[in-house]
Amino acid sequence: MAELDDIIHQPLRLKIMAALNALPATAGLEFSRLKKLTGATDGNLGAHIETLAKAGYVSVEKAFVGKKPQTTVTATAAGRGAFARHVATLQEIIAGRQGRTYS
Repeated sequence: MAELDDIIHQPLRLKIMAALNALPATAGLEFSRLKKLTGATDGNLGAHIETLAKAGYVSVEKAFVGKKPQTTVTATAAGRGAFARHVATLQEIIAGRQGRTYS
């Protein structure tokens, strides 16, 4: 059985990657939208995005819209692959438990 990805497995990072992987490959989400989707604080979300970016799982683009800063986060090809492997491992775990009873 494959191993779970320790970077993705953390609950908030799993939510971030799930949200990004629900989009087309080149689409991203604005920081404020990710914040609403995950229920995270600015600082907590920023720290987890940074962890994902350091792993190469997301790219972060900062721009200005008018005079307001806008941060967009997009899953990279490596991040999409890692997420798919992580989900497949979870599915293996679930499939291995079906039909078993525990006392």
